[in-house]
Amino acid sequence: MQKLQPFHLAIPVKEITTTRAFYRDILELEEGRSSNHWVDFNFFGHQLVIHIAPEAIMAQSNDVDSKSVPVPHFGVVLTLEQFKTFSERLIQKGIEFIIEPYTRFEGQAGEQSTMFFKDPSGNALEFKAFRKMDSLFEK
Repeated sequence: MQKLQPFHLAIPVKEITTTRAFYRDILELEEGRSSNHWVDFNFFGHQLVIHIAPEAIMAQSNDVDSKSVPVPHFGVVLTLEQFKTFSERLIQKGIEFIIEPYTRFEGQAGEQSTMFFKDPSGNALEFKAFRKMDSLFEK
């Protein structure tokens, strides 16, 4: 797999204080530049920016593997070892999961461990890890 360029993602949040603490203290992301209405974070080597925009948050869902997956959502593909460590840390911190960590598409192309949860502003996050990383786009 080729080396990926960092992406930039700006998301709406209801307010800064609680959401900033979630990304900094719960997810343990390094904080970068900020103002009184936005904050940059190092999101696993990518730039995530939270912006106050409470009216922008919307939620829907689609069924995937018999689970109701929130849309929109975002996250990072981790290694299986990183996924295990990260999910255990979130469980210890009392994260309320939308979909608890589990393996989907077991024995099929694209077998992956996945978990979903929301930030304090209602933004859905998914973290996943593929059994075989080169199956990320496999049909």
